Amino acid sequence: MKKTVLLIAASLMISSNAFAEEMHQDKNEEMKQEMKTQQMGKKMPTRFQAVSPDKAVILQEGEAKMFCPKCGMTLPMFYKTNHAAHVDAKSEQYCSIHCLAETMADGGKVTGIKVVDNTTLKFIDVINAWYVMGSSKAGTMTMTSKYAFGKKPDAEKFAKEFGGKVMTFYDVLDSVKGTLAQESTMIKQKQAMMAQKGEMMYNNMCTPFDATFNSIAEAKTYLMTQKPCGDLKGKQLQAIGIYLNLRK
Repeated sequence: MKKTVLLIAASLMISSNAFAEEMHQDKNEEMKQEMKTQQMGKKMPTRFQAVSPDKAVILQEGEAKMFCPKCGMTLPMFYKTNHAAHVDAKSEQYCSIHCLAETMADGGKVTGIKVVDNTTLKFIDVINAWYVMGSSKAGTMTMTSKYAFGKKPDAEKFAKEFGGKVMTFYDVLDSVKGTLAQESTMIKQKQAMMAQKGEMMYNNMCTPFDATFNSIAEAKTYLMTQKPCGDLKGKQLQAIGIYLNLRK
């Protein structure tokens, strides 16, 4: 009897150790996979507008292609509201319809406008798009969100779940133009406040340099390639980029 008990105890101990070892191996595999995923740029985004960089289609070219040429925002972080167009025969990609409208207001020749279809995450011609304006999801460069879909039933389904009104591109663009001056003023005020933080970060974190820039996107590209402030990400990169663009 005693021998039988000892055999059962030994068997349970072996099973327990084997289970613990298996769990440890599984945990190691999870950690390795997470590290691999982050290295490949596939870390899951936390912002609704965002997609992982490997899923973002970037239509513009050049060193600063990952940033909106108007406001400097990182395009994959706001990919679901991205727009693209040919501006004076050059491809440009924007974080939002707001930044597209600002470019149009500047007087450039804007043609071939496209928008991201939130169903397929591919670019489609805006004349074929159905927008949901004013949903409960966050807007990009605006308080009023605008998400586009290639099929009207998809837009209606989104509106039913998150609210908002289904509209055509031209109706949305007219609305954006109507509030453009007001929203642009608010954005400039926020950027001025962010530039103050960026200046403090620059003074504390960066090796001083005298380079000047024509856009926030250009400044951010310099910071990422030359690394005068080390490895910057997110709000630090944006804040210092805004400061450098305003610095004369």
